[in-house]
Amino acid sequence: MKALIYDGVETLGYRDAADPVAGPGDEMVRVDAVGICGSDMHAYLGHDARRPAPLILGHEAAGVIMGGARDGTRVTINPLVHCGQCRACTTGRENLCPDRQIISMPPREGAFAQFVAMPAANLIEVPDHVHLDHAALAEPLAVSWHAIRLGLEALHAGADRRALILGGGAIGLAASLALKAQGLADTTIVEPNAARRAYLQDVCGQHTVAEAAGAYGVVVDAVGYAATRA
Repeated sequence: MKALIYDGVETLGYRDAADPVAGPGDEMVRVDAVGICGSDMHAYLGHDARRPAPLILGHEAAGVIMGGARDGTRVTINPLVHCGQCRACTTGRENLCPDRQIISMPPREGAFAQFVAMPAANLIEVPDHVHLDHAALAEPLAVSWHAIRLGLEALHAGADRRALILGGGAIGLAASLALKAQGLADTTIVEPNAARRAYLQDVCGQHTVAEAAGAYGVVVDAVGYAATRA
């Protein structure tokens, strides 16, 4: 297969690579769409020791199952592979599985490739009306959806029903969409970059500011720096 391989700091190579091998319980997926995560950029810039070169990056993916009983099924990929047997897994906290793995991090290659092998349980069928380009966004959207669900569950009944989102990148925008979908429509995104702020307002219909003041019932840190945590 062809793959885009991270060969070193700021170095990628597009070339032939060995086809993935589907183990017991795995399905082979032809990758039709894959996103570029911030973690992929961190690896590309040499800032992630967990992703040493050479390595196929990419974990936000969707495609079509090739072969087997589900041949031709359109799917989006949950990139987190877990054991399914430990206490964390059996209580719905697969992200805490001590044996968890994620594609794009050894020992699992990622989805910047023609094919990727994944456990069947990690493949979620995509409805026919959803384009696979959109289905590839399921993983990053889930990050914000999960955070917002937890935040709103903890929101006191008498708290201010306004939300402030720090950062207008993909996760910040997804957080705003998740807030509105889960019933909190009054959201403000703080984004210091003027071009990004204008795009969020003009194209995405978001309320944005360069700086924020005052108190909010919910604050979402979609940047993750020490300054935003403070």
